[in-house]
Amino acid sequence: MRNIVVIGNGIAGVTAALRIRSRSNDTITMVSDESDYFFSRTALMYVFMGQMKLPHLKPYEDKFWREQDIALVRDYVEYIDTTSTSLQLRSGRALRYDVLIIATGSRSYFPDWPGSNAHGTQGLYSISDLSTMETQTHGIRHAAVVGGGLIGVEAAEMLHSRGIHSTMLVRDPHYWGNVLPPEEASIIERHIRAHGVDLRTSAQPQQFLADSAGRVRAIRTTDGEEIPCEFALIATGVRPNCTVAKMSGIPCNRGVLVDEFFRTTIPHIYAIGDCAEMAIAGGSSRIEPLWYAARAHGETVAETILGIPTRYDPGVFFNSAKFFDIEYQTYGVVRPTAAPGEQSLYREHPDGRRCIRIVFTETGVSGFNLLGVRFRHNVCRCWIEERRSIEYVMAHLNEADFDGEFSGNGGWLQ
Repeated sequence: MRNIVVIGNGIAGVTAALRIRSRSNDTITMVSDESDYFFSRTALMYVFMGQMKLPHLKPYEDKFWREQDIALVRDYVEYIDTTSTSLQLRSGRALRYDVLIIATGSRSYFPDWPGSNAHGTQGLYSISDLSTMETQTHGIRHAAVVGGGLIGVEAAEMLHSRGIHSTMLVRDPHYWGNVLPPEEASIIERHIRAHGVDLRTSAQPQQFLADSAGRVRAIRTTDGEEIPCEFALIATGVRPNCTVAKMSGIPCNRGVLVDEFFRTTIPHIYAIGDCAEMAIAGGSSRIEPLWYAARAHGETVAETILGIPTRYDPGVFFNSAKFFDIEYQTYGVVRPTAAPGEQSLYREHPDGRRCIRIVFTETGVSGFNLLGVRFRHNVCRCWIEERRSIEYVMAHLNEADFDGEFSGNGGWLQ
C-alpha cells in the first residue's frame, strides 16, 4: 500500500484523489494551507455579494472525507525532499510520500507598476483575498478594476452589488480583446456599462498614487489622467504557483514541467492543474488555467497512478462564464480575428444581449461562441469532432438547443 500525497486541495487535486480512492486502498493525504476543506473557487464572488456563505462553497459534507478515508492536513509545504521522498511542513512535521501530486494552482499576477503595492490594492484568487477585499472595501464609494477578462468582470459585479462605483481599465481596444471577436466584445461592453461600470478601453495604468497614510487614492494612466479610487483590484491574470517546486529542484519554466502523462522528471512526482506546464509537439508548451481542464488533469493522472498509463487528451476546448447576467459558452476554437481559411456565421438578436457565432472551414465547423444562449455540450463537441458542415449544423440547430427557445426566435438565427 502506497502513501499518495497531494499538495493542494483545488479541483485538480481533489479529482485525482477521489478517482484514485475509488479503485485503490492506498493511503491518501491532501495538504493545503488555504482551507480545511475543498471549496468551489469560482463561487467566491457570491459570498461577497451576500448570496452565499463560505460553508455553502463546500460541495461535500465534512464527514465525506472521513468516509472516503482521505486525510486532510492544514499546513504549508516548505520544501520537497526528493531524496528522502518527504515533505517538510511549516509546522515542523515531515510527511513521507511514495507518490506525490503537485496541484498548487495559480496566484494573481501583478505587473510591476510603480505604487501598485499601496494599501488597498490586491488581486482576487483565494479565500484570503476575499477576506482582504471585504475589509478594504468597507465604507468606500469608488474603486478601480485593472484588467478585463473573467476576474475583472466578476470584481466589477461584486463591487456593483455593494453600491460601489467602479472604473474598469482595459488595455485592449475591446473588452477581453485577446479572446473575444469585436462583435461579442461590444455586447459585453454595453452590458457592463449598463450596470453603471465606467469601462475604459485602450486604458493602462502608469502609476498608482497613494495618500499620506499609504493607501491608494488614484491611478494615473498612460494618457496622464488621474482616476480616483479608494480600492484597486488588479485583474491582470494569474501565473502558475510553482514556488515550492522550484525551491525543491523540480524543473520549472513558467510552470512545473511535465510530459503528456503529467510526470515531472523526478520519479513518482506529478504536477496537474494550473501549476503544470506540459510540453507539446513542435517544441512549445501549454498551461491550462481553467476549471474544466484541471478536472480533466486530475482524472487523467489518476489513471496513470492506478497503473494504466494514460496520455492527456484535452479534447474539444470548452469554457463558460457569466458577464453580470449574460451567460457565455465557447466550444472549440474561436479566435478574436479569423485565421486564414476560417469563416464565421454570426447572428445577433435585436435585443443586443444574445448572439451566436459558428466558426467553420471547408472541412467543417470548428468553434462556437454563445452569449445569452445555451447549447448542449455533447452536441457541440460531437459536431466539432465529426467536422460537420455548416449546412448540416444549421439544419440541425434545434438539436443543440438547451433552452427550447429556437422555435420562437423570430428567425434571428437564420
